Amino acid sequence: MIETAGPVPAHDAELDARGLNCPLPLLKAKLELNRLPSGAVLKVIASDAGSQRDFRAFARLAGHQLLREEEEAGCFRYWLRKA
Repeated sequence: MIETAGPVPAHDAELDARGLNCPLPLLKAKLELNRLPSGAVLKVIASDAGSQRDFRAFARLAGHQLLREEEEAGCFRYWLRKA
């Protein structure tokens, strides 16, 4: 289990991308972030193990903040704060 320390952040929107393979979870998250205001938090749930690498790199390159990530039993959860 991977987990970032601290409490689970509140979120403004949630995206369930389970069952989708790379790059679809990231593409759907980008579309969802585009419709959210700056500072909003998006929670993403994915089942693709490659999403870990994708979401870390995306947050760093796009200027968003990856607040927390969790992995449990093949389910990955990410909380992204929009820049």
